[in-house]
Amino acid sequence: MNRTVSLPFLVMGIVFCVCLICSNLLEVKMVSLGGITATAGLIVFPISYIINDCIAEVWGYRKARLIIWMGFLMNLLAVIFIQLAIVLPAAPFWEGQDAFVATFSSTQRILLASFIAFLAGSFLNAYVMSRMKISSGGKHFSLRAIASTVVGESADSLLFFPIAFGGVVPVKELAVLIVTQACLKTAYEIIILPVTVRVVRLVKRIDGSDVYDRQVSYNIFKIKDLQ
Repeated sequence: MNRTVSLPFLVMGIVFCVCLICSNLLEVKMVSLGGITATAGLIVFPISYIINDCIAEVWGYRKARLIIWMGFLMNLLAVIFIQLAIVLPAAPFWEGQDAFVATFSSTQRILLASFIAFLAGSFLNAYVMSRMKISSGGKHFSLRAIASTVVGESADSLLFFPIAFGGVVPVKELAVLIVTQACLKTAYEIIILPVTVRVVRLVKRIDGSDVYDRQVSYNIFKIKDLQ
């Protein structure tokens, strides 16, 4: 593996970052799905885990680590731009400032929870995919994709809701939110798994890459370690 970036990797990296930014913007709306309450971000956030699975499977943990940090930084940049837009004075004739602030402003606590949960869940997802690929000799991709998602999404929910809403939402309700979100996101992964499998096969054939992380450092801060 070299330091060049292929077109499939570039496309997946871009989609990964876009999904993260969109999921944060959509989190402000609560939706009801068959009597289950969730955030609208649910429709797009699991896609980032699916892409994470694909990248870790095809290009290995090193490239997955790079994309996770890029997604984090792009998300942070979007938050900074949004906050700047909020504090800029509104035009005298524009009457949408209150609605704009109500829609796009987030408390520092929720932003902190979102960033911590994303990093923990995404890196655990990539780690499980990497280790299971080695132990299985590259077999059972479907099982590895589901297992890594269960670990990653569970960690994400276990961190996000207590950090964001602990002391505000009753413990019982927090537990329900954690379990509901983790289960729904995992179900999302399972439903779309046939598509994921085909995408991975196609990308491997086009890119000619199928990395096994036998001598990789799992230090999440070794961003420059690409080969």
